[in-house]
Amino acid sequence: MATTTAIRRDSPLLALSAVTAFGLLLGWATFTLHGTTPLLERATNSVSTWIIWTAAAGAVLRTARLAAWSGGLMMLATCAGYYLTAGVGDTAGTAAVWSVAGLAGGPLLGWAGWTVRHGRGTARATAGAAIAMVVLGEGLWLGLTLRYRGEAAVYLAVGALLTAALTVFLARAGVRRFWLCAVLAPLFAGAFYLAELLVLDRLIGSV
Repeated sequence: MATTTAIRRDSPLLALSAVTAFGLLLGWATFTLHGTTPLLERATNSVSTWIIWTAAAGAVLRTARLAAWSGGLMMLATCAGYYLTAGVGDTAGTAAVWSVAGLAGGPLLGWAGWTVRHGRGTARATAGAAIAMVVLGEGLWLGLTLRYRGEAAVYLAVGALLTAALTVFLARAGVRRFWLCAVLAPLFAGAFYLAELLVLDRLIGSV
């Protein structure tokens, strides 16, 4: 009986169900907290928040494949939770764009979370940079595109701290070339910003 219970608790189906439920809750909270306090609103209505949680979920799962699947599913569930709460209506096109973006990026970040914790070699440093790039990239978006200087400064500072923390974690774990995390994070952030500017923003503007 104990063995059966342990298997059930560690099953892929249970893990995917949990990340789906959490994604729906996060999407609901994102919409519900609009107009409450600036801190709560920004803390939930943020690409960084959605993706950091996706990476965190990947880090606690058993395999890289399961982490990647959970990443895509969680991002899709988060979009669903948000737009079902808001009411799809005329935003169906925007919901579709964000869902596709989540399905594209979610598996990468789920894998990144798993790899930072369980992976081997320089892949761990690359994965750490992929996680940090989201916060740094959103900071660039807020500052360069939206001109929200104060918020941009906060995101860039948090992204820098996250990059440093991941680099130190990897160094202490004995990862060779751990410093690649710090080197690649700003480069990936620039690519992330350009993807938002040249692809995602144009797609949303066309629907």
